[in-house]
Amino acid sequence: MHPPASSELIDYPKNLEFFMSAQFLIQFAIVLLCILLGARVGGIGLGVFGGLGLAILTFGFGLQPTSPPIDVMLMIMAVVSAAAAMEASGGLDLMIRVATRILRKNPKYITFMAPAVTYIFTIFAGTGHVAYSVLPVIAEVSRRSGIRPERPLSMAVIASQFSIVASPIAAAVTSAASYLTPYHISIPQILMVTIPSTTLGIAIACVFVNKMGKELKDDPEYQRRLKDPVYQEIYAAQESSSGTETVINEKSARTSLKIFISAAILVVILGSLDKLAKYLPAELMAHLRPSFPDAKGDMKLLNMPHVIEIVMLTAAAFIIMFCKPDGTAITRGSVFHAGMRAVIAIFGIAWLGDTLFNAHLDELKTLVSGLVETAPWTFAFALFAFSVLVNSQGATVATLFPLGVSLGIPPEIMVGTFVAVNGYFFIPNYGPIIASIDFDTTGTTRIGRYILNHSFMIPGLLSMAFSLVLGLAFAKMLL
Repeated sequence: MHPPASSELIDYPKNLEFFMSAQFLIQFAIVLLCILLGARVGGIGLGVFGGLGLAILTFGFGLQPTSPPIDVMLMIMAVVSAAAAMEASGGLDLMIRVATRILRKNPKYITFMAPAVTYIFTIFAGTGHVAYSVLPVIAEVSRRSGIRPERPLSMAVIASQFSIVASPIAAAVTSAASYLTPYHISIPQILMVTIPSTTLGIAIACVFVNKMGKELKDDPEYQRRLKDPVYQEIYAAQESSSGTETVINEKSARTSLKIFISAAILVVILGSLDKLAKYLPAELMAHLRPSFPDAKGDMKLLNMPHVIEIVMLTAAAFIIMFCKPDGTAITRGSVFHAGMRAVIAIFGIAWLGDTLFNAHLDELKTLVSGLVETAPWTFAFALFAFSVLVNSQGATVATLFPLGVSLGIPPEIMVGTFVAVNGYFFIPNYGPIIASIDFDTTGTTRIGRYILNHSFMIPGLLSMAFSLVLGLAFAKMLL
């Protein structure tokens, strides 16, 4: 038997490459399926289905699990502890009361005021779920003012999402800063880009959204509901309940709010000390943010994950000591529940995604490096697509930012496209989206016949486009 001719020889490297690519696609499909199933189940579903996917990849395909994102999870838990204590002390209700008064005094500008309120709320609370409390106020004020509620409600929800990347205590920001440590990018530098870009991007989008849809008096669905006895009762109930406010302990509420905001400001200050070290006395630096030897014996400033955890746990302790909230109420509040769901989601999904990408890192570098070198800004598409699937900015950052760093994507691109982690609005299954549809008794805020043509699509895409362009511009100038 003669050996095969050279043209008949099997190309083993090419076949191996094809096999590896096929394996990656199968494993990636498993990851996507777990994400979709987890998102459909809701609650802790995203996290536990991430664990199921990890079991399949580990025991079925033999992939070695990476280390779970412990620091990110602990930072979220520390922040949630402080925010939940503030909520139980009445601090969150106090913020809502102030917002309600502002909205009722400026009904004509509610399309601009409503997103400003939810944007500020999210910055201080570190979660977009804080918008739940003001959505019924926005719906009621806009209807009574003859303004189409779809406009302020949609922008309020979008602003509550986008503000996550502008919050110094949000999980997405703190984890992004930890992953960008090799580039010496800190939280203040991230905020220098994200705050102006999202603020201006949302403001520009509001100008367009303020003309979206028919005027309320011309909307056929609202006119139909005005004649419906059921909705007539609902509108009468809204009229009679307007002006009522939650009874809270003013002193405790104010104290808890002051402690929480002070902690958030302190995190920003301590995060910027590494950039200010040469301008400050060594003794002051040692007290503000001490240094410790690393594995090589070099002195390094206390890392930011530990700083955030210590400051926020201390803030929670101060709130509990001075405001004396009900201990059970702390864990029953919406902030605590939303935060713990985020922890479990990041635990499962981020660990699953990191394990997959780490196992195929060389392949991904080969496939993506050319595209990134040609057009690095396309990293925004990856962030957006993944956030649509996982419904978590923190999980998106924890999964894709390590990949971006390993691929050598420039820091100004990663920070400039950071806002793209807010793809929640694309598929209308995010909590505040569903809530705002329910709160709008006029029927103007809705999910369309084709699902994706819902009330939040145009506001979200406009805000994303403007914020991305501005983010890349600010990052190029400031970083």
